[in-house]
Amino acid sequence: MQEFDKSISFDGRDIRLKIGLLAPQAGGAVLIQSGETIVLVTATRTPGREGVDFLPLTVDYEERLYAAGRIPGGFLRREGRPPEKAILISRLIDRPLRPLFPSWLRDDLQIIATTLSMDEEVPPDVLAVTGASVATILAKIPFYGPMAAVRVGLVGDDFIINPTYKEIEAGDLDLVVAGSPDGVVMVEAGANQLPEQDIIEAIDFGYEAVRDLIKAQQELMQELGIELVTPEAPPVNETLQTFIRERASDAIKKVLSQYDLDKKARDEALEEIEEVAVSNAIAQLPDDDPLKVAATEDPKAIPNLFKDLTKKLMRAQILEEGVRVDGRKLDEVRPISCRVGVLAPRVHGSGLFQRGLTQVLSIATLGTSGDAQDLADDLHPEDQKRYLHHYNFPPYSVGETRPLRSPGRREIGHGALAERAMLPVLPSQEEFPYVVRVVSEVLSSNGSTSMGSVCGSTLALMDAGVPIHKPVSGAAMGLIKEGDEVRILTDIQGIEDFLGDMDFKVAGTDTGITALQMDMKITGLTMDIVAKAIQQAKPARLHILEKMLATIDRPRSELSPYAPRLLTLKIDPDTIGLVIGPGGKTIKGITEQTGAKIDIEDDGTVTIAAVEAEKAEKARKLIYNMTRKLNEGEVYVGRVTRIIQIGAFVEVLPGKEGMIHISQLAEGRVGRVEDEVAVGDEVVVKVREIDSKGRLNLTRLGIHPDEAAAARKAAALI
Repeated sequence: MQEFDKSISFDGRDIRLKIGLLAPQAGGAVLIQSGETIVLVTATRTPGREGVDFLPLTVDYEERLYAAGRIPGGFLRREGRPPEKAILISRLIDRPLRPLFPSWLRDDLQIIATTLSMDEEVPPDVLAVTGASVATILAKIPFYGPMAAVRVGLVGDDFIINPTYKEIEAGDLDLVVAGSPDGVVMVEAGANQLPEQDIIEAIDFGYEAVRDLIKAQQELMQELGIELVTPEAPPVNETLQTFIRERASDAIKKVLSQYDLDKKARDEALEEIEEVAVSNAIAQLPDDDPLKVAATEDPKAIPNLFKDLTKKLMRAQILEEGVRVDGRKLDEVRPISCRVGVLAPRVHGSGLFQRGLTQVLSIATLGTSGDAQDLADDLHPEDQKRYLHHYNFPPYSVGETRPLRSPGRREIGHGALAERAMLPVLPSQEEFPYVVRVVSEVLSSNGSTSMGSVCGSTLALMDAGVPIHKPVSGAAMGLIKEGDEVRILTDIQGIEDFLGDMDFKVAGTDTGITALQMDMKITGLTMDIVAKAIQQAKPARLHILEKMLATIDRPRSELSPYAPRLLTLKIDPDTIGLVIGPGGKTIKGITEQTGAKIDIEDDGTVTIAAVEAEKAEKARKLIYNMTRKLNEGEVYVGRVTRIIQIGAFVEVLPGKEGMIHISQLAEGRVGRVEDEVAVGDEVVVKVREIDSKGRLNLTRLGIHPDEAAAARKAAALI
């Protein structure tokens, strides 16, 4: 393809598209640039594999350290397993892209976004999302686009499109909005307890910019003579469809209206209808019957058509009767139960949250600054994480069996969302110097385990005594949309997520929203519907929060007896080497002597941790005395360490000795040093002089009784 450039400008920020320069054998490829951040995005399509009955879409985001002028560490000196941020960006690209592909498409699709240059000012993620749309169009893949994404920040009272990292950090909002010509298709945000109306206005503000990017892509297509490929779906076997509808509709309706059935019983009842009323009936037909021939030629036909019928009937029940499969009203939350301290006393904090059949056990662990997650190898400016949330989703939580693997994209994404929801309410390092890790174990899943993790995290943190500023709760909203008929569902369960059109998770405090994430299964929503979903989530969140606070209404005043006790002190950075000692000998000695864990930061902040407070205090005294600066004229209590003919050596602080000349031991003439002091004696001395070589000259003369008393008191405290 001939090289082609196009620039898009809005709010003083330019986005440049370059086509035809790189990756000529990819289906479609585009270089998308803003500032000095450049991302290559490719889209490739290959024929589908036999037997695949889903859209095999793979989205990968790759980070290269050369983009920031760095060489990877380690033995191999090359990039290895992608960091969590790369996985989260892959999901960010995937989520608005996936609903815009036809549901019947079965070809293998792969989108790869690679950051080639990064200025550490412009985040590459939203560029990659928009680039994925351009690459898909260039690859002539069936697509209900174009699609684009922008980030919205809030600094002061002003919204900013595509803010820099510094502007994101300084503001109260980090919102990504993706949209299509039909409306908003994805939202993801972290916010500092912003009111619902502010979030709605931010999404609307972002979608205006998204429309500009969509228009620019449409202009690009015209300039290149490219038409958007949106073919019709393959024909459905209407005879087989009619047979299934006539044989199964009444039975399915009956199951969907049995509100007392739990998830397992409902699933089993629907499976029995499919097996008995449909599959067995067709199996008894003659081999040359068109229905049997159709079912034999396509083994997936019956399950797919049965699923489509179930979806249609469930949605009709909600639209026409306003009643859900479990009998709830549209805005009703499932029964909630909460417990804390279920793993006491050994575990530092635990919370068990259950909403309907969704059950999450969250466990909080307190650690020292040395337990913080080091992110320095990423391309991103953030260096450390003091709060970590990890989410586990074992197969038994949905009654299945499968091999256990390392956390997948779903686990990482759900964990990041719950982590983001809690960040605005966590205490600062000065308020609470601990590193905190929360692990959410999903024990049973039937809708919105990520919001269950948010609620469980709040319970566990308060049970652990973490002084969070406010408790956080969350709810997941769903949607049923048929033409102009729209129903928003509060607290969706599994079947409503599976057969519905939206999964919109909203978390926050009683003051405002801290995190939200919206994923669609249709090609876009108007702002009116988005706003209504956000507003409808508020009473649900407050209802859930009320149930949580009835269990524990504030953080515990005491930490678990097994949690480490932390003490911090600030030392002169020049004395760090003294504390560490040659080869770490000194700090190892303090650790062995006290049993405390010691972490020292480059700025001289020392964090001391021990389960027993006395051990931590002992280590603190040792380090404090070791690094304490001596000044002329100050009075100390020391101990005589050795005696020579002309005087006595006194250790005034650990490792710091000075000499009292014989003439300074007492008033009048002293014949022998041994007549005044002996090795091991405790003596009160004053620093008479610190010479040019740093040597201490001490005296016992001229010390006022008040100075001596103050020195003894200080020695007892430190």
